[in-house]
Parts: sequence; structure tokens; C-alpha cells
Amino acid sequence: MEILFISHKYPPTIGGMEKQCFELIQHAEAQNKVHKVVHLSEEESKVSFFLKLRRRVKKILSENPSIEVIHLNDGLMGLFCLWLKNYTDIPVVLTFHGLDLVFPNRFYQKKIRERYINYDGIICVSTATAQEAINRGFAPEKVFVVANGVDKDLANFNAKPTEALYFLKKAYNIDAYDKRIITTLGRPVKRKGFSWFLKNVVPDLPEDVCVLMIGPLSGPKKKSIWSLLVPRALKDKIELLTGGVNDEAEIRSLLQNANLQGKVIQTGKLPFNRLLSLLSLSDLFVMPNVKMAGDAEGFGLVALEASLCETVVLASDLEGIPEAIQNGKNGYLLPSGDAEVWKKTIVEKLANSQLLAEEGKAFQQFTLDNYGWTKMANEYLEVFEKLGSLK
Repeated sequence: MEILFISHKYPPTIGGMEKQCFELIQHAEAQNKVHKVVHLSEEESKVSFFLKLRRRVKKILSENPSIEVIHLNDGLMGLFCLWLKNYTDIPVVLTFHGLDLVFPNRFYQKKIRERYINYDGIICVSTATAQEAINRGFAPEKVFVVANGVDKDLANFNAKPTEALYFLKKAYNIDAYDKRIITTLGRPVKRKGFSWFLKNVVPDLPEDVCVLMIGPLSGPKKKSIWSLLVPRALKDKIELLTGGVNDEAEIRSLLQNANLQGKVIQTGKLPFNRLLSLLSLSDLFVMPNVKMAGDAEGFGLVALEASLCETVVLASDLEGIPEAIQNGKNGYLLPSGDAEVWKKTIVEKLANSQLLAEEGKAFQQFTLDNYGWTKMANEYLEVFEKLGSLK
């Protein structure tokens, strides 16, 4: 079939949604005729992309009348393309990832209820996100669940523990040879639970535990005139929508505490191969998400990546995370915000290194058997075929 993909989330920008969009388009191109209007950050600004969006889409549609389905890769894209339903009778499919559905803005939620429901199909990355869509008035028969994939080749990564240990010593002066390593990964946003984990769990962990916090750092910033004039509530919503790092200041403050000194290393963003080597070296990977009003974790791609590195995953049993981590099959789901359970589970798991290694291998195999970009793309194409046939 012939498909038009429209997205403002695309490489070279790095992120889970960008990776998902890229893999979907790449796999679709192998079997179908594909057109795309995507934001390429090295070629133009995001503002320029949105200003030129309608003209570019109209041009492609006029030059390619055989297009059967249009796909919009997130809720913000859906907002900018509401005009499509008045312009063409081609089925339009929209993917919701989590935050883009629950974003706490009255105008946005009004549009979801009034206009988004006119889209022909809604694909959600988890059952939890799908339920949120149905709660907002989407017809259940229009809502489809397609879990994100993961790059199975990560399981073949040639990990070199000695090199990873040397890197930690050279870069952070941490002698990790006799340490048990727990790793977190992601942007410092409140729903990820990093500050909660540092405050409520890490101080009580054994002294030989080292926590590696991997993810982008923006660095301390001077307060701008804009930040002083904009009300805090509005600024929080803007940060949510744009992917701002609203937990970084608290994390930096917590790391100054004496009980975390030498116990937590915030690495910032790392090259992908370096990231994989540290994941492979780690004893545990934690995803301690907490509930935040107006925000949600749609899936848990980083947890799948850690699983493919044979690292046992502990994740919050919250929102879309159980779509990626299935309890006892490729990791463990723990109650969100229950510090005692988290501390007890971590101590128990670290106490038996042989069992941890065995679980890591078994959980990796489950992830390999049940997740992948090809599987995800094929399920998307099934939805497209179904909706395209109704044209």
C-alpha cells in the first residue's frame, strides 16, 4: 500500500519516540511505497518545520493521489494536522504515546474530545494509554494497541567489562571492581522517579552499591526574564509538552547530600556503545517511575534495552510500563512509591549474583521472543491495511 508518514520526532534527534518513528518508517518502506514529512533538526528549526508543514503535506497529497493512509506519529502532530480531515477523505491514523494524550491543558483536552475523535484510527503504545483514549471518548473499535519494539541486535553486543570498569575509574574516579552497580537511564523528568529514588531508597542501600544515573544534562542555568515572568504552573506545562527536564534541579540538590557522596554518579549523556557496556556491567537496572498528574509513561523502551543486555530490570508497576516489562518474565514490577519494597527487593536480588545472572539470561530470551521492531511495524501495517480498505 501507499502511506504518508508525518512526524516532528525523527533522527538525528535522539529519543524513544524518534527511534520508534524511524524504525516504523524503515520497516514500512521495505514492503510499501512510503512518503514522509519529518523534522530533520540539522536542516531546519522546529518552528520552520511546523510553519511549512501544511504546504508540504498538500504538495505530496496532490502529487500522489494513490496514497491510502496518513499516519501522524504523536498527539502534538495530531493537533497541527486537524485540518486534514476537512481536506481529504484519506484515512488518518494517530499514535498516542502517553503524555501526548493526558497532557493537562484545557484547550488541548477540549480538542481531543471535539476533534481528535474524528481521526479514523488511534494506535496506542500500551493498554493503559488505550484506556485513557477510550475514557476521553474515542470509540473502542477505533483504538488499537501496538507495543513499541526494540533492537534485537543489542543482545549481540560484545560487552567488555574490563573496559567499562576502566572507564568508570578514569572518568569518575570510581573503583567499581568490588561494587554492585545499579543503573538508571533517561531524561530527568519527575515522572521517571529519579529524585524519589535518590531520596527514599539509595541512602539505605549497602555501602558497596554504586548508582549510575545516565541521561542528558542541561547544566545549571541562570534564570531568564522569560522564566521569571511566566507563572510556575504554565512553565511546568510547557516543560511537559516540550520534554523539559523538570527534575534536574532537585536531583542536583540531592547529590550534594553527604549520604549520597561517592554512592551516585551522574554521567550525563553517553555514546551508545558506552551506554551498552555500562548496562551490561550493571547488576540491576531500575525504572522507579512515580505517578504525576498530567504526565504518564506510555511504554518502557529503555527497560527492554537493559533486558537485552542481560541486566535484570526492576520497574514500577505503573501506566504503560507493564506493556514492556512483564513481571517475572523479563523483569520485576514493584509498587510505585513503596520505598520499603524497593529497598528489600534490591537487597535480595543483589545477595545472589548467580541467580541474578541466570535471570538476566532468561529475561533476555523472553524479550527477544516477544519484542522487536519488525513485529511492531507489521502490527502497524495491519491497522493501516484495515483502515485503508475502508476508504
